[in-house]
Amino acid sequence: MELSIDTASDWASVALSREGNLIGEATWHCHREHSTQLMPMVETLLSRLRVDRSDLAAVFVCTGPGSYAALRVGVSTAKGLAFALGLPIVGVGRLEIEAYQYGACGRPVCALHRAGRGEIAWAVYQGPKAEWREVAPPRLSPPNEMMAQLPAGALLCGEEDDALEELLAEAGLTVAPSRRRADHLAELAWRRLAAGRADDVRALAPMYLREPAIGPQKHAD
Repeated sequence: MELSIDTASDWASVALSREGNLIGEATWHCHREHSTQLMPMVETLLSRLRVDRSDLAAVFVCTGPGSYAALRVGVSTAKGLAFALGLPIVGVGRLEIEAYQYGACGRPVCALHRAGRGEIAWAVYQGPKAEWREVAPPRLSPPNEMMAQLPAGALLCGEEDDALEELLAEAGLTVAPSRRRADHLAELAWRRLAAGRADDVRALAPMYLREPAIGPQKHAD
């Protein structure tokens, strides 16, 4: 059985699966309180499904991009559990998880979300799910640059965001709703694990397309 953890935004999600097939899942609005809510929700899900930590065979985690603090909570928790229990770990990016929900649409799928500073985080993938592949890797672009690089006929999807939808509506574009529920993470990560593509628990890190603004401060001479 596998435990999946997604804390890339204010919507958090955890799931239990068996070989990537969903057993149980919980998705909730976290109000940026991931550090206090994540593990209690994991324990609640395990208890509800009568699963012990010793029953787990792998840990899957969403690596972002997204909120700096939220991602750190999810990735560090997943790594801690994998290390403590001696389990393999697989990380999957947020944009890929969002796009995967529309993998059967027969079109390129562009997942996107606002990233601050007037930029959009986006990436493009192509199905069907059995032949899933990345067309354009995650990147940051101003909206007009993103629109100029979109493949013809691409379907846009992302977490519900009125400001983003209004921005794109000016260009005649619409965004299909997408939440990165951990069950989609479980399916993608299981395929990688089954193919022998587990991550190094020591090296796995959140995906930040832009470095945090905070850091060591320079002192005036």
